[in-house]
Amino acid sequence: MPKSSARTARPQPIEHHIRVIRGHKVMLDADLAALYHVSTKVFNQAVRRNIDRFPADFMFQLSKEEASALRSQIVTLEKGKGRYPKYAPLAFTEHGVAMLSAVLRSPRAVQTSIAIVRAFVHLREMIAANKDLAQRVEKLETGQRQVASIIDVLVDEIEHMKRLPPPSKRKIGFDL
Repeated sequence: MPKSSARTARPQPIEHHIRVIRGHKVMLDADLAALYHVSTKVFNQAVRRNIDRFPADFMFQLSKEEASALRSQIVTLEKGKGRYPKYAPLAFTEHGVAMLSAVLRSPRAVQTSIAIVRAFVHLREMIAANKDLAQRVEKLETGQRQVASIIDVLVDEIEHMKRLPPPSKRKIGFDL
């Protein structure tokens, strides 16, 4: 297969689209629409037609401040009229993403939903592994602090002994 001189952009793994907003791991409507290969407008229309499937713990709309902060973090947005969305983005939790499979019913949508849910599960497993590692490090640090405190006590005792007057030299044995 010949190499092409033009660089092709590799798609980012789904995990790169998961953000933490309001303490929840979420995906934004524009990222989900791109994964489902539909426009954000069409995606949001499908969601709004089935809004009863998306309670607050499945989906929420970002505030103007959150959307603005998010926009400043994403430096790839182009400047110009009509480049920014008219409405603040929708954020979907893992449960909301799972519910999308009931709303978007094409075979591609089903496969995409499965891949996204797997990405959330993988992320949760990574976090759990990191928590286990963090607990192990904490145990090591606690043990190290205990050893350090014992060493401090020993050093203090040695310093105290150095300040004591030398013991009197008594002769041992018989005087002849």
